[in-house]
Amino acid sequence: MSRPRDALSPDELAKVAWHISTKSDNGGGNCVEAGPLADGTGRVAVRHSRHPNGEVIVYTRGEWEAFIAGAKEGEFDFSAE
Repeated sequence: MSRPRDALSPDELAKVAWHISTKSDNGGGNCVEAGPLADGTGRVAVRHSRHPNGEVIVYTRGEWEAFIAGAKEGEFDFSAE
């Protein structure tokens, strides 16, 4: 189950190695950043890059891997519907 930003300390957030999605729209503001937490648990934090101080959602390694697998298989390609 994902956890909200307030489940992380400011120190934990400062140590996230953020990466902007290569699929983000550079001109329009649809930018997503994700990065692993430095706590060794494999959890991944996700946020909107245009609002770096906004809400952060934390996923377990299993949740993140399931999302990536679904994205690669086109599960979230709603433009084809």
